[in-house]
Amino acid sequence: MSKSTFALKTAIAGIALAGASAAMAVPDQPAAWEKCTGVAMAGKNDCGALDGKHGCAGQSTVDRAANEWVYVPQGTCAKIGGDVAKVKPAKA
Repeated sequence: MSKSTFALKTAIAGIALAGASAAMAVPDQPAAWEKCTGVAMAGKNDCGALDGKHGCAGQSTVDRAANEWVYVPQGTCAKIGGDVAKVKPAKA
């Protein structure tokens, strides 16, 4: 095995191990998520606009547009200055 192949395999293994370690350190998932409007930054929305202007994530064009939204843990939206459009249960 060449030095470059060994180095590449070692790097890939290290990345995989770091990802597994990070996954174990994540706190418990919330029981429910809120669809929080008015807080998404341009290009950072979670899905389609509430007004139907577009149907995909990442297509917002301005910061904090009232029709753009992101999912946040329930109880968080009001704390960050948004408005709750809908609450959905978390996936089990």
